[in-house]
Amino acid sequence: MTITYFTKFYGTAEQAAAAAQHYAWLAAHAKPLRQPTLRVIGPTSLTVERIQGRHAAAEDLTTLAGLLGDAHGAAWVSDLHQANVETPHHFGDGASLDDYLHPREAALRQRHRQGYLPTHSALIAMLTLLRTTAEGPAAFYKDSNLRNFLITEDDRVFAVDPDDLTLAPFAYDLAKLITSLLLTYGPLPEESVGKALAAYNEAAACHDGQLGTTNRDRLDDFLALHAVLTAPYVGRHGYGRPRPSDRIKDLS
Repeated sequence: MTITYFTKFYGTAEQAAAAAQHYAWLAAHAKPLRQPTLRVIGPTSLTVERIQGRHAAAEDLTTLAGLLGDAHGAAWVSDLHQANVETPHHFGDGASLDDYLHPREAALRQRHRQGYLPTHSALIAMLTLLRTTAEGPAAFYKDSNLRNFLITEDDRVFAVDPDDLTLAPFAYDLAKLITSLLLTYGPLPEESVGKALAAYNEAAACHDGQLGTTNRDRLDDFLALHAVLTAPYVGRHGYGRPRPSDRIKDLS
């Protein structure tokens, strides 16, 4: 078999270096999350093995939920048990994972300026919801939209694009996966979402019992946040099915 490669270019050397650091951290601490082999770190690029596979689909939700729970649990045991979601987490060579709150507070304020949160009271409500969810053990957020998974013909799952890596509460990244599936394929059966959350909790709890406790109300909180944060991307990247939650409609 001939191995081919894919090179991703970044706008700055700092962005490329951060992506490489994120890749290395995931490889060291989130071992269940398989990544393409990194071959070359360029001044403003990363070159990785090209994976022949399809993007995730709605029928993959439970499998991917279990994978995320396993990866988040492994990372907590390996490193993130020392972390707090409200403060950046520093690791080797001066690199760090951004905290959960500050990047998302800035993004929500930007969504307000863009009109996706049409009133100041809606903005305050979403900022309050964000702060309410900043609790519990620390996991990582890797932007688990469906395009950041590649599934091969023999059902191996690869996670790609380690660019956006921050701290987050457990199941926040699962909610991003669910959001991307909703925006791409339309509403998911309630049973599918419930099975996915159960699979996530079960896999996370295999590492430590306190990690598998996310309930459906908290998952819905995360989904409400993601609905606002992803709103500018509707109409792009295959996101063509906006589905604002009742919570967001009430806030508007």
